[in-house]
Amino acid sequence: MGKFPTKYIFVTGGVTSSLGKGIISASLGKLLTSGGYSVTIQKLDPYINVDPGTMNPYEHGECYVTDDGAETDLDLGHYERFLNHSTSQANNVTTGRIYQTVIQKERKGDYLGKTVQIIPHITDEIKRRIQLLGETGQFDFVITEIGGTVGDIEALPYIEAVRQLKWELEDSALFIHLTLVPYLAAAGELKTKPTQHSVKTLLEAGIQPDILVCRTEHHLGSDIKRKVARFCNVERDAVIESMDASTIYEVPLLMQKEGLDKIVLKKLGLENNTEVKLEKWNAFLTNLQNPKQEITIGLVGKYVELQDAYKSISEAIIHAGTKNSCKVKVNWIHAEEINKTNAAEKLAGLKGVLVAPGFGDRGMEGKIETIKHLRENNIPFFGICLGMQSAVIEYSRNVLGLKDANSTEMNPDTSAPVINLMAEQKEIIEKGGTMRLGAYDCQLTAGSNAYKSYNKNDISERHRHRFEFNNKYKLDLERAGLIATGINPKTNLVEIVEIPTHPWFVGVQFHPEYKSTVANPHPLFCGFIESCINNK
Repeated sequence: MGKFPTKYIFVTGGVTSSLGKGIISASLGKLLTSGGYSVTIQKLDPYINVDPGTMNPYEHGECYVTDDGAETDLDLGHYERFLNHSTSQANNVTTGRIYQTVIQKERKGDYLGKTVQIIPHITDEIKRRIQLLGETGQFDFVITEIGGTVGDIEALPYIEAVRQLKWELEDSALFIHLTLVPYLAAAGELKTKPTQHSVKTLLEAGIQPDILVCRTEHHLGSDIKRKVARFCNVERDAVIESMDASTIYEVPLLMQKEGLDKIVLKKLGLENNTEVKLEKWNAFLTNLQNPKQEITIGLVGKYVELQDAYKSISEAIIHAGTKNSCKVKVNWIHAEEINKTNAAEKLAGLKGVLVAPGFGDRGMEGKIETIKHLRENNIPFFGICLGMQSAVIEYSRNVLGLKDANSTEMNPDTSAPVINLMAEQKEIIEKGGTMRLGAYDCQLTAGSNAYKSYNKNDISERHRHRFEFNNKYKLDLERAGLIATGINPKTNLVEIVEIPTHPWFVGVQFHPEYKSTVANPHPLFCGFIESCINNK
């Protein structure tokens, strides 16, 4: 469309965190893109870490990686899965990054001796970052999600920055506030007071929300919507009910039914003359909710008690299952609990197993025992990053006979370092943002499972690792039957290993889960799930 200046939509949250600002932002983005507009979504994270790359997954869930190598918040995964277009470094901003930039400018003398303060210097840098995407001229809408909850001390500079922006952008900005209307079982009723308090907190910061999205377990009804509208100074049409859904993929349809996109367009003075048709989305949802069969697979990892640590993997499994008209139940298995004596019992009844990525040696031997059992019993195996490296170690120990085979990450003194630190990583001391990150090319071997899945020779996938397959052992491993079927053409880095005689034994150094979307389920996940379905 692009006949108007970029419109900015700010999404804030109140009452509690984890209300689903990311899913609401992604759903609104989906509705607007389906209406013919170009949309991008960014996340402002109030923590002081420069990015989540150095954070423990227990703290923050998965670290999502973009094509350009940014380590970002897992909400960016939702944005990509819903909108089906890539995000970048500019789509995730942290307090750490803001302060880092301002302090670097101060050290260089850019502020000409002025006292550097939160207002205007920090808030100006936040405003600059928010508008970077809009200034590219590619987008009609920039949706900006502000992490945390209104009233948090950390979020104050962001709230102040967007308050200022609203005035500077005049008619080109609006505020959506996501809040909770809890149901009190003892009283048998929904309570609007938390929403009222949350809006009041926002008003104290100088922001009047234009639209309220109310998370609820029960229908709000017109009386409650009217009450919320009256006490919170918003139009009755601008109180949007967001009921708990059975799957996040229902949310765009629920938001469409509530007219979220229509009220956004109306408030921004844009014509709403197109009826948004979500045919492909609806078809996906129909397949998701009406599977022709059901299978159970295993996911072996070290963070399984926090499934957010593998968010993109579990969503990619849903996409691939749906593509195969199959409901895939996932049995989450702690790698540490698996050993030589119980592997068969722990993995019994599974149609296939995915061995997950991770760092450090906890659970490593359990992953290796898992892979040995899958290899010897012809059960489909899919290894990602450390899962692929574990497969190389397992094969080296049990087929090549290198009993001491290991990764130098787990044992720096191993006599058979089949997985080794990458050459360019050897001088690096700092942890943050220093891994091999982002998209790299890979050439596939014709006839391999990987090739059959992608149906092409050249692919590009996203990475996040320091250690790699040691090419000194490549010839021996290939002679013994573990074949490198994907190679980076520039560096000769082994990206994919397979056992051709096995129904599906595929390990990949990259993270295919980052690129799986509703519109384009990832080919390797589709191939893996198909092999699990066919596993008799």
